[in-house]
Amino acid sequence: MTTDFGGDDENRTWRDENGIIHDNNGSQIVDGAWLDAQTFPALQWAIEGVVPEGFGLIVAPPKAGKSWMVAGFGLGCAGGGYALGKIPVKQRPVLYLALEDGHRRLQSRFRKLMEGRPIPAGIQVIIKAEPGTAMGQVAAWMDRNRDEAPLVMIDTLGRMKPPKAAGEESYISDYKFGSALKSLADDVPGSTVLVVHHTRKAESTDFIDAVSGTQGIAGAADFILVLARRRHSDEAVLSVTGRDVMEAEYALVMNDGRWTLDGMDLVDAAAAAEKRREKPENIGDRSAEVLAYVEAHPAGVTPSEVDKALGMTASKVYLSRLFDAGRIEKPKRGTYTPVTSVPSVTDLG
Repeated sequence: MTTDFGGDDENRTWRDENGIIHDNNGSQIVDGAWLDAQTFPALQWAIEGVVPEGFGLIVAPPKAGKSWMVAGFGLGCAGGGYALGKIPVKQRPVLYLALEDGHRRLQSRFRKLMEGRPIPAGIQVIIKAEPGTAMGQVAAWMDRNRDEAPLVMIDTLGRMKPPKAAGEESYISDYKFGSALKSLADDVPGSTVLVVHHTRKAESTDFIDAVSGTQGIAGAADFILVLARRRHSDEAVLSVTGRDVMEAEYALVMNDGRWTLDGMDLVDAAAAAEKRREKPENIGDRSAEVLAYVEAHPAGVTPSEVDKALGMTASKVYLSRLFDAGRIEKPKRGTYTPVTSVPSVTDLG
């Protein structure tokens, strides 16, 4: 039964048979009683605990391995196998816009990740797309596969984002584009649109601030993954957050292009990430060497002894930084010793 609340033609409002209030401007209003009576489907996951439905970003510096990671995600979902080596995933159609790669490179990468098994037919690839038409291509593909919770991966955002209009603010341009990507996922319930993006050059204590550009892109996203990996290291930490996702960090290991959880499952990987934050690797490489040497000599060492042992000429600088950060003790002038517990620091150089 429809209830008409009256008003003139421009301001008429009415309640429909489902209890939703409408007006001539297209607005819909619901009350708490209506909301309390609803039953909504549970959040779906493309990759349990890591990649939920909706529009998301995966960000990392160049050459950190994010393209290898999303390729692994796509192959796992297309074949119905595992993601990150340990997380079972359900089979679903996958569209991979690899806009910085060619077919030969993708074949080589996919074959390495599949370790001798055939590349799944369920992953479809586009290597060229124009910003003006790419969104329509993706929308049409998602509509064709809407009943199968499709996964779309775009590598990278910069290759697909149209230039901002003359006089348009950067934030508005970014948010508009991010909202369009979110609409793609919203229009197909259970689907995921995962977009590869770069991090900012500036360091930040909040991993969300690592997303390059204005906050417009990050603000439109339903979830964000940030991959932090030290150069030349096979270890990394994947930080996860989102509107409907519990914030978490997982330790990963890369072996010949294949990213895997550091542990048997997400619980183990989260514990491993916590332990890594407590290790000397959280300081600079040279400081870590000096710290390790001091910790190996509980009786104490002098700067000249450290210089000789490590082939340095300025260990006093590193020893002073470690002492100021509470990583080592200085029981007397010119002598440094280990401590039993240390605070967390981000960077000692």
